Formats: sequence, structure tokens, C-alpha cells
Amino acid sequence: MVNPFKPTAGATPPLLVGRNRVIEEFLESLDDGPGAPGLLELITGARGVGKTVMLTALGDAARGRGWVVVDETAREGLMDRLGAEFTRQLSQLAGKERSRLTSLSLSTPLGGGSATIEHAPAPEPSWRQKARALTQWLAEHGTGLLLTIDEVHAIPREELRALSAEVQHLIREGAPIGLLMAGLPKAVEELLNDDITTFLRRAERIELSEVAIDDVREALKSTFDTGGKTLGNELAQECANATGGYPFMIQLVGYQVWKHSGEGPVTRPAVAAGTTAARLRLGNLVHAPALRDLSDVDRTMLVCMAKDDGPSQIADIAERMDRPVNYVSVYRNRLLAAGIIKTAGYGKVDFAAPYLREYLREHAAHLVME
Repeated sequence: MVNPFKPTAGATPPLLVGRNRVIEEFLESLDDGPGAPGLLELITGARGVGKTVMLTALGDAARGRGWVVVDETAREGLMDRLGAEFTRQLSQLAGKERSRLTSLSLSTPLGGGSATIEHAPAPEPSWRQKARALTQWLAEHGTGLLLTIDEVHAIPREELRALSAEVQHLIREGAPIGLLMAGLPKAVEELLNDDITTFLRRAERIELSEVAIDDVREALKSTFDTGGKTLGNELAQECANATGGYPFMIQLVGYQVWKHSGEGPVTRPAVAAGTTAARLRLGNLVHAPALRDLSDVDRTMLVCMAKDDGPSQIADIAERMDRPVNYVSVYRNRLLAAGIIKTAGYGKVDFAAPYLREYLREHAAHLVME
């Protein structure tokens, strides 16, 4: 059997562990129709916690109900791309190309000559007109339009304002439209402080976090057993513990243990080899790229945090860096916005992803500023 685990960023796993309630509530909102709270959602969480996967799962759920789903990533030109997709979808749904008459040439006898009447091109419909035309067609057929926007924290402010205003108008008109967005918690919080995005502050907030270890254990055991590879309870628990409840790590551990298990029941050596390989892959796929995007001071602060076995006091970090607390606080906020660390109580921070502490300890010599 093909390895069922999908340790690739954004890839839909065979089993979405611990997220069933989110999907169920979204389906209820689809049933409730225009204006239902679940049709306007902001999904947040640390890197690798499954935000993109959740957007995909919710989009698939909507498609299963006959909705048109337009998936986008926040970057410049978002509104233009959405508008063009609305036109394409409507043309496809209507079963014909909606070409626009740009000119009409009419020749009539006129003393041996002819007169030509040129009709000016019809004006390009606005974004709202395109969206309204599509949602009206969908409403007549008992479905709707769902927009999913990933990495919303990266969207240019003016485009976010425009998108918010247009969707808000369509909701007021009773159009069957939904807007789901995902991004890093601190960055999304800062984005929503913009007064012009007040509408988005009323969105349902879904903060994804680690999955309960018991749920991970049962999901791993079920997936292995279904695939014909028996995974005993004790080894399933070891695998689950190794994931830390981190969704991307669940896929990595599952993939690597499956790969190392060969034929027959999963053995302890296979679990040991698989979990070790998963940690190495996590470092290469998640930690290294994330650290590469940071400044020298950011990385130095993280290395200072890694000296602790648990949450770090900002005051202790400042002492290790030989800098004042207010200086360190600037970089604390930067790392929170980047989703690298998380708050852990008053004056404390901790790493947002598992095994980042260990990775930093192993690579400290290459990461601190001179």
C-alpha cells in the first residue's frame, strides 16, 4: 500500500486529527445560509499547525455541498485575480462563453457610398458586479460562493480594505458568500488593528493549536491498522508523544515510521528510526527556512531562549544578550508576529514549534550574531 501520510506543506492528510468540530460547525453554517457566523472566519495558529490544511478541508466541505470555491493566497493583485475568476466561473456555469459585443458595423446605401456605425465597447463590470452576477446565479441554484485566502497577514492593506468592503456589501444584500482567511496570530492581530478593517474583527476566530496526544495516538493506530501495518498501543503512544501534537509532525512521524517499518507489524526499531528521521526532516523543512528569514538579533534571542528547558523569562533573555529589557521586547514582538515563539504567561515566552529548542542547541554556533 502507498504511504498514506502527507508530510508536505499544505497537503491534505488522510485523517484530519482533532479538527472535526471545526468542520461540523462550518457545515452547519452552510446549511444556515447567508449571514451565518461560520461563513466569515479567521483561522490562526503557529507555523505547521495546519492552517492551510484546514482551509483546504473547509473548501472541500463546501464543494461537497455544491458551492463554488475560489482558493487564493494573499499577494498583490488579489482583487483582480478574484474578479477574473468570478467571470470565468459564471461563464463556465452558464455553459457558454459570455463574449462582449465590442462593435457593430452597419453598411447602408448612401449615394453610392456607405455609413458605418461603431458602438463603443461596454464598460468593464466592477468587482462587485462580477461577484453579484455569480452569487445570484448560484443562489438560484441553491448554492453559494466561498473565498479562501491563505497568509492573509501578507495581503497589501489597500487590497484587504477593498475585499472587506465588497464582501460586507454582498453580505448585506443577502448574497450566498463566505470568506475564510488564515494567518499567523500576532500578524493577524496587528492587521486587524487597522480601523478600516472593522468588519473583519467580527469574523469568527478559530485558533488552531496542538492536537491532544490521545487523539494523535488513536489516529496513527487507525491509519496504520487500516493500511495493513499493525501498530501496537505502546508503540502508537511513543509515536504520538514524538509528535508533540504538532499537526505537521504527525504527518512526518507517520510517514517515516511507515517507511521504516517494512512488511508486517511495526517494530520498536522502526519507531525509533522513524521518529529520529522525522525530527531531522522537521529541522530541514520547518526550522531552517524559518530561521533563515530572521535577523541576526532575532536568532541570537532564540539561542538565548534555548538555554532554558521550558518557557523563558524576558528578563533572563535580556541578561544573556547583555541588552536592556525594552530592547529585547522589540525582538520578542517581531518573533511573535513571525509565529516563531508564543507567550507563556506574564513576562514569559516559549517556542511555538516542537523540537525548535533542540535544533537551536545543535546549531547555536552558526546562528548567534558576532
